[in-house]
Amino acid sequence: MLHDCNASGPDASSLAEIKQMSGRRIEDERRREGLTQSKLGERVGLGVSWIREIESGNPRTRIDDHLRCALALGISPSIIFLPMLFHTHGLAFSPQLLAGNLHDVERQWLEFIVNNHISGMRRLLGLAEDSSPGDRSGSAFPQIGSR
Repeated sequence: MLHDCNASGPDASSLAEIKQMSGRRIEDERRREGLTQSKLGERVGLGVSWIREIESGNPRTRIDDHLRCALALGISPSIIFLPMLFHTHGLAFSPQLLAGNLHDVERQWLEFIVNNHISGMRRLLGLAEDSSPGDRSGSAFPQIGSR
């Protein structure tokens, strides 16, 4: 769990905890897929020793390397961003929140953010909420992606 949260963003110890959680998740998924560290390294352009460091949660590893490994394994980038968001907002984070596939939750977040911004823009422009042509779904997000 992330400790000593404040609104200034992640400190070194918080990032180290995030890298530990991320590394474990990457290793678990790599093993579940039956991949060797060497094969994962080939996928992301990293050496076996660096994959080993990532999976062990070594604080010297780079967040972008964690993201590259996660994306190569089909793991949500939320394994890194969700703990950072909690920390940034001064909230304690429980690693159990990272269980399972977070893609559906991410999709809902994105939909909420897009709809919230569109509603705000409509209010600023003095447009009615239901004045969007062709908006039958109640959600602006799928229409944005289909253009």
